[in-house]
Amino acid sequence: MKAVVFDNSGTLIRRYRALKDLKTGKICDSMNSLDVVDYRDRRALVVLQTDPSTCIVNARPHQTIYEFIERNHIRFNISYANTAVDPGEILEVLRDDPATVGDIQDTIDAVAGKNYNIQICSGSGFIVNMDRGRVDFTITAGGKLFPEVPHVIGELMDRKIDIYIASGDRKGSLMELAKLLGIPTENVFDTADTERKARIIRELRGRYSKVVMVGNGINDILALREADIGVLTLQQREHVPQRLIEAADYVIENIGELLDIDI
Repeated sequence: MKAVVFDNSGTLIRRYRALKDLKTGKICDSMNSLDVVDYRDRRALVVLQTDPSTCIVNARPHQTIYEFIERNHIRFNISYANTAVDPGEILEVLRDDPATVGDIQDTIDAVAGKNYNIQICSGSGFIVNMDRGRVDFTITAGGKLFPEVPHVIGELMDRKIDIYIASGDRKGSLMELAKLLGIPTENVFDTADTERKARIIRELRGRYSKVVMVGNGINDILALREADIGVLTLQQREHVPQRLIEAADYVIENIGELLDIDI
Protein backbone atom coordinates (compact mmCIF):
# COMPACT_ATOMS: atom_id res chain seq x y z
CA MET A 1 0.00 0.00 0.00
CA LYS A 2 1.03 3.60 -0.62
CA ALA A 3 0.29 6.90 1.08
CA VAL A 4 0.51 10.59 0.19
CA VAL A 5 0.85 13.16 2.97
CA PHE A 6 -0.13 16.75 2.21
CA ASP A 7 0.68 19.95 3.97
CA ASN A 8 -2.31 22.31 3.95
CA SER A 9 -1.57 26.04 3.73
CA GLY A 10 0.12 26.84 0.45
CA THR A 11 -0.12 23.22 -0.72
CA LEU A 12 -3.81 22.28 -0.78
CA ILE A 13 -5.06 25.83 -0.37
CA ARG A 14 -3.94 29.24 -1.54
CA ARG A 15 -3.20 30.98 1.72
CA TYR A 16 -3.76 34.62 2.57
CA ARG A 17 -2.18 35.95 5.76
CA ALA A 18 -2.55 39.20 7.59
CA LEU A 19 0.03 40.14 10.23
CA LYS A 20 -0.26 43.08 12.57
CA ASP A 21 3.06 44.56 13.66
CA LEU A 22 2.39 45.47 17.28
CA LYS A 23 5.26 47.94 17.31
CA THR A 24 3.87 50.07 14.47
CA GLY A 25 0.21 49.02 14.49
CA LYS A 26 0.34 48.37 10.74
CA ILE A 27 -1.20 45.34 9.08
CA CYS A 28 0.77 43.65 6.32
CA ASP A 29 -0.21 40.84 3.96
CA SER A 30 3.08 40.50 2.09
CA MET A 31 5.13 38.79 4.80
CA ASN A 32 5.59 35.04 5.15
CA SER A 33 5.03 34.18 8.81
CA LEU A 34 7.70 31.45 8.77
CA ASP A 35 10.23 33.91 7.38
CA VAL A 36 9.26 36.35 10.12
CA VAL A 37 9.92 33.68 12.75
CA ASP A 38 13.28 32.83 11.21
CA TYR A 39 14.33 36.46 10.68
CA ARG A 40 16.01 37.12 14.02
CA ASP A 41 15.94 36.45 17.75
CA ARG A 42 14.19 33.41 19.20
CA ARG A 43 10.67 33.45 17.87
CA ALA A 44 7.70 31.07 17.83
CA LEU A 45 4.46 31.03 15.85
CA VAL A 46 1.56 30.13 18.15
CA VAL A 47 -1.83 28.93 16.89
CA LEU A 48 -4.96 29.34 19.02
CA GLN A 49 -7.14 26.22 18.96
CA THR A 50 -10.45 28.03 18.67
CA ASP A 51 -12.70 29.29 15.90
CA PRO A 52 -11.66 32.85 15.00
CA SER A 53 -14.95 33.68 13.28
CA THR A 54 -17.00 33.07 16.43
CA CYS A 55 -15.00 32.76 19.66
CA ILE A 56 -12.38 35.43 18.96
CA VAL A 57 -14.62 37.80 17.00
CA ASN A 58 -17.16 37.83 19.83
CA ALA A 59 -14.59 38.28 22.60
CA ARG A 60 -14.02 41.59 24.37
CA PRO A 61 -11.35 43.38 22.33
CA HIS A 62 -9.63 45.19 25.21
CA GLN A 63 -8.74 42.08 27.23
CA THR A 64 -5.19 40.89 26.85
CA ILE A 65 -4.43 37.69 24.95
CA TYR A 66 -3.32 36.16 28.24
CA GLU A 67 -6.65 37.00 29.91
CA PHE A 68 -8.56 35.59 26.93
CA ILE A 69 -6.65 32.31 27.03
CA GLU A 70 -6.91 31.89 30.80
CA ARG A 71 -10.56 32.90 31.21
CA ASN A 72 -11.80 30.80 28.30
CA HIS A 73 -9.42 27.85 28.74
CA ILE A 74 -8.19 28.24 25.17
CA ARG A 75 -5.68 25.65 24.05
CA PHE A 76 -2.77 26.72 21.91
CA ASN A 77 0.09 25.02 20.12
CA ILE A 78 3.46 26.06 18.78
CA SER A 79 3.16 25.66 15.02
CA TYR A 80 6.70 26.70 14.11
CA ALA A 81 9.72 27.96 16.00
CA ASN A 82 13.37 28.68 15.32
CA THR A 83 14.27 27.53 18.82
CA ALA A 84 13.12 25.04 21.44
CA VAL A 85 10.10 26.57 23.20
CA ASP A 86 7.49 25.03 25.46
CA PRO A 87 3.95 26.28 26.20
CA GLY A 88 4.87 27.31 29.74
CA GLU A 89 7.41 29.79 28.40
CA ILE A 90 4.79 31.21 26.05
CA LEU A 91 2.38 31.79 28.94
CA GLU A 92 5.10 33.54 30.95
CA VAL A 93 5.64 36.00 28.10
CA LEU A 94 1.91 36.56 27.67
CA ARG A 95 1.31 37.17 31.37
CA ASP A 96 2.83 40.65 31.25
CA ASP A 97 2.36 41.41 27.55
CA PRO A 98 -0.10 44.16 26.56
CA ALA A 99 -1.18 42.54 23.25
CA THR A 100 -4.98 42.34 23.12
CA VAL A 101 -7.72 40.31 21.53
CA GLY A 102 -8.46 43.43 19.50
CA ASP A 103 -5.03 43.09 17.89
CA ILE A 104 -6.04 39.62 16.69
CA GLN A 105 -9.49 40.83 15.62
CA ASP A 106 -7.82 43.41 13.38
CA THR A 107 -6.13 40.62 11.42
CA ILE A 108 -9.37 38.63 11.22
CA ASP A 109 -11.08 41.66 9.68
CA ALA A 110 -8.27 41.98 7.14
CA VAL A 111 -8.60 38.35 6.02
CA ALA A 112 -12.40 38.43 5.95
CA GLY A 113 -12.24 41.56 3.82
CA LYS A 114 -10.42 39.57 1.13
CA ASN A 115 -13.08 36.81 1.18
CA TYR A 116 -10.69 34.04 2.24
CA ASN A 117 -12.10 31.16 4.27
CA ILE A 118 -10.66 31.12 7.78
CA GLN A 119 -12.40 27.81 8.51
CA ILE A 120 -10.03 25.75 6.31
CA CYS A 121 -6.77 27.45 7.29
CA SER A 122 -4.71 27.95 10.41
CA GLY A 123 -6.98 30.59 11.87
CA SER A 124 -5.53 33.07 14.35
CA GLY A 125 -2.51 33.33 16.60
CA PHE A 126 0.57 35.38 17.29
CA ILE A 127 4.35 35.43 16.96
CA VAL A 128 6.25 35.59 20.24
CA ASN A 129 9.76 36.98 20.58
CA MET A 130 11.30 34.88 23.33
CA ASP A 131 14.48 36.95 23.58
CA ARG A 132 12.61 40.18 24.13
CA GLY A 133 9.76 38.62 26.07
CA ARG A 134 6.95 40.09 24.00
CA VAL A 135 4.42 39.43 21.25
CA ASP A 136 5.78 40.96 18.04
CA PHE A 137 2.86 40.18 15.70
CA THR A 138 -0.70 38.92 15.73
CA ILE A 139 -1.77 36.88 12.73
CA THR A 140 -4.78 35.38 10.97
CA ALA A 141 -4.75 33.19 7.87
CA GLY A 142 -7.50 32.19 5.48
CA GLY A 143 -7.49 30.08 2.37
CA LYS A 144 -9.11 29.01 -0.88
CA LEU A 145 -8.74 25.51 -2.31
CA PHE A 146 -6.51 25.37 -5.34
CA PRO A 147 -8.96 24.45 -8.16
CA GLU A 148 -7.16 21.21 -9.03
CA VAL A 149 -7.16 19.79 -5.49
CA PRO A 150 -10.51 17.89 -5.45
CA HIS A 151 -9.60 16.11 -8.70
CA VAL A 152 -6.10 15.24 -7.47
CA ILE A 153 -7.39 13.82 -4.18
CA GLY A 154 -10.14 11.89 -5.94
CA GLU A 155 -7.75 10.42 -8.51
CA LEU A 156 -5.26 9.33 -5.85
CA MET A 157 -8.05 7.64 -3.91
CA ASP A 158 -9.19 5.88 -7.09
CA ARG A 159 -5.63 4.54 -7.37
CA LYS A 160 -6.08 3.04 -3.87
CA ILE A 161 -3.57 5.45 -2.32
CA ASP A 162 -4.28 6.54 1.27
CA ILE A 163 -4.38 10.30 1.85
CA TYR A 164 -3.13 12.10 4.95
CA ILE A 165 -2.78 15.73 6.01
CA ALA A 166 0.05 16.88 8.29
CA SER A 167 -0.06 20.60 8.89
CA GLY A 168 0.79 23.30 11.37
CA ASP A 169 -2.79 24.55 11.10
CA ARG A 170 -5.29 24.21 13.92
CA LYS A 171 -7.36 21.05 14.38
CA GLY A 172 -10.77 22.58 13.65
CA SER A 173 -9.73 23.98 10.28
CA LEU A 174 -8.12 20.73 9.15
CA MET A 175 -11.18 18.72 10.13
CA GLU A 176 -13.33 21.04 8.00
CA LEU A 177 -10.93 20.59 5.10
CA ALA A 178 -10.87 16.80 5.50
CA LYS A 179 -14.66 16.63 5.38
CA LEU A 180 -14.70 18.85 2.31
CA LEU A 181 -12.26 16.56 0.47
CA GLY A 182 -13.53 13.22 1.78
CA ILE A 183 -10.32 12.46 3.70
CA PRO A 184 -10.82 10.33 6.85
CA THR A 185 -10.48 12.57 9.89
CA GLU A 186 -8.28 9.96 11.58
CA ASN A 187 -5.75 10.65 8.82
CA VAL A 188 -5.35 14.27 9.90
CA PHE A 189 -2.41 15.46 12.01
CA ASP A 190 -2.98 19.00 13.23
CA THR A 191 -0.58 21.66 14.51
CA ALA A 192 2.39 19.59 13.40
CA ASP A 193 5.70 21.43 13.60
CA THR A 194 8.76 20.62 11.49
CA GLU A 195 10.03 17.74 13.64
CA ARG A 196 6.61 16.19 14.14
CA LYS A 197 5.96 16.14 10.39
CA ALA A 198 9.18 14.17 9.94
CA ARG A 199 8.13 11.74 12.69
CA ILE A 200 4.75 11.24 11.01
CA ILE A 201 6.42 10.37 7.73
CA ARG A 202 8.82 8.00 9.50
CA GLU A 203 5.96 6.22 11.25
CA LEU A 204 3.93 5.90 8.05
CA ARG A 205 6.94 4.42 6.24
CA GLY A 206 6.74 1.56 8.70
CA ARG A 207 3.19 0.83 7.48
CA TYR A 208 3.33 1.57 3.75
CA SER A 209 5.56 0.42 0.88
CA LYS A 210 5.94 4.02 -0.28
CA VAL A 211 5.19 7.36 1.40
CA VAL A 212 5.09 10.65 -0.50
CA MET A 213 5.28 14.06 1.20
CA VAL A 214 3.86 17.10 -0.60
CA GLY A 215 4.63 20.51 0.88
CA ASN A 216 5.58 24.07 0.07
CA GLY A 217 7.31 25.66 3.07
CA ILE A 218 10.45 25.49 5.14
CA ASN A 219 8.53 23.71 7.89
CA ASP A 220 8.14 20.77 5.47
CA ILE A 221 11.86 20.35 4.84
CA LEU A 222 12.49 17.45 7.23
CA ALA A 223 9.39 15.60 6.04
CA LEU A 224 10.44 16.02 2.40
CA ARG A 225 13.81 14.48 3.25
CA GLU A 226 12.26 11.67 5.29
CA ALA A 227 9.73 10.60 2.65
CA ASP A 228 10.37 8.03 -0.07
CA ILE A 229 9.41 10.80 -2.49
CA GLY A 230 9.45 14.47 -1.52
CA VAL A 231 7.41 16.82 -3.70
CA LEU A 232 7.73 20.60 -3.40
CA THR A 233 4.92 22.64 -4.93
CA LEU A 234 5.43 26.30 -5.89
CA GLN A 235 1.76 27.08 -6.52
CA GLN A 236 1.58 29.53 -3.60
CA ARG A 237 4.05 31.73 -5.54
CA GLU A 238 6.17 32.65 -2.53
CA HIS A 239 9.93 32.79 -2.20
CA VAL A 240 11.40 29.34 -1.60
CA PRO A 241 14.91 28.95 -0.13
CA GLN A 242 17.38 26.88 -2.10
CA ARG A 243 17.81 24.34 0.71
CA LEU A 244 14.09 23.54 0.49
CA ILE A 245 14.36 22.96 -3.27
CA GLU A 246 17.35 20.69 -2.71
CA ALA A 247 15.39 18.65 -0.13
CA ALA A 248 12.76 17.67 -2.71
CA ASP A 249 12.87 14.90 -5.30
CA TYR A 250 10.39 16.77 -7.50
CA VAL A 251 9.49 20.44 -7.82
CA ILE A 252 6.10 21.20 -9.40
CA GLU A 253 4.31 24.41 -10.33
CA ASN A 254 0.78 23.04 -9.94
CA ILE A 255 -0.63 20.43 -7.59
CA GLY A 256 -2.15 18.66 -10.61
CA GLU A 257 1.36 17.68 -11.73
CA LEU A 258 1.50 15.29 -8.79
CA LEU A 259 -0.58 12.84 -10.82
CA ASP A 260 2.21 12.59 -13.40
CA ILE A 261 4.75 11.36 -10.84
CA ASP A 262 5.25 7.62 -10.56
CA ILE A 263 4.06 7.05 -7.02
